[in-house]
Amino acid sequence: MQNKPLRAGISGYGLAGRYFHSRFLKAAGFDLVGVVTTNPERIAQLSEDFPNAIACSTIEELLDLNLDLLVVASANIAHAPNAIAGLRAGCAVVVDKPMALSFEQAKEVAQVALETGSLLTTFFNRRWDSDALTVKKAINEGVLGKVFRIDSRFERFRPEANPNSWRERFPAHEGGGNLLDLQTHLVSLALDWFGPAQIVYSSVRAIRGLSDDDVVIVLKHDSGVDSYLSGSAIVGAPGPRIRLMGDKAALVISALDNQEPLLRQGINPEPGGWKVDTSTPATLVRGEESEPYESVPGDYTPFYLQVAQAIRGNGVMPVSIQDALDVAEIIDKARAMSIR
Repeated sequence: MQNKPLRAGISGYGLAGRYFHSRFLKAAGFDLVGVVTTNPERIAQLSEDFPNAIACSTIEELLDLNLDLLVVASANIAHAPNAIAGLRAGCAVVVDKPMALSFEQAKEVAQVALETGSLLTTFFNRRWDSDALTVKKAINEGVLGKVFRIDSRFERFRPEANPNSWRERFPAHEGGGNLLDLQTHLVSLALDWFGPAQIVYSSVRAIRGLSDDDVVIVLKHDSGVDSYLSGSAIVGAPGPRIRLMGDKAALVISALDNQEPLLRQGINPEPGGWKVDTSTPATLVRGEESEPYESVPGDYTPFYLQVAQAIRGNGVMPVSIQDALDVAEIIDKARAMSIR
């Protein structure tokens, strides 16, 4: 196993499967041998992208290809059952976020991993965004002084909902909505940056009449930091991606990480990672004064490089099962708190 590429399969070949997982699996040295999709357009795309990969009709057919790794990039409603099937088949499993539709379902997946001894992780890829890595750098360097608050946003302005998108039309129990889509990233990042937290405020709303599309969560971390997290599709004046406050300065990052736009343009990472600039500009602000701050390039390739190392017995998965459970628990509490 040390000398030959690890065999990977993907369940689903939409945005996540095609533009994220397949590209970074290849960059990390995996051999993509099969994909579950029955969509004729996506089968054609797979044939063009990876001519040797097999288009499978079912997860069982994919698992019969002697996989080392199953990547679950299907619709959210299928994440848990697909992951459990892979774990029981003896595969290592990467589940795109969220791991499951609820905290209880996530615990079921985690229990199967424990029972089978199969490796399991969740694709919280935003931890490898330029902005996320730059936040860690600023904290470690102490340039902000005592950090006490962050505004972290994924805000867009799409006033017309898309009834053809499962993310926008499906109810929460079928995997739809921004609480599961965007807020899982924001919560994961906040916990990674500042440690354990309690949720103290939540607003989960459907402004456009389909699934929830405007979500605000406030977390209080044991470390003393407050996280204000906004995930919305209906903000006409989106705020900066990051505004991190310390008692000596603030860090402001206005733009989103540019890896997704590069991938959509057909620009892919090379073996080992990106060879183009993926840095998102950052600024240190002190009242009326500001100066550029050197940002860290984003790259999702290290996620899969670490997965490969874990499969080969040389380390742990990049996101722990406990991390995924902590996020799932906060997401459940956010929905329940908003209902009240």
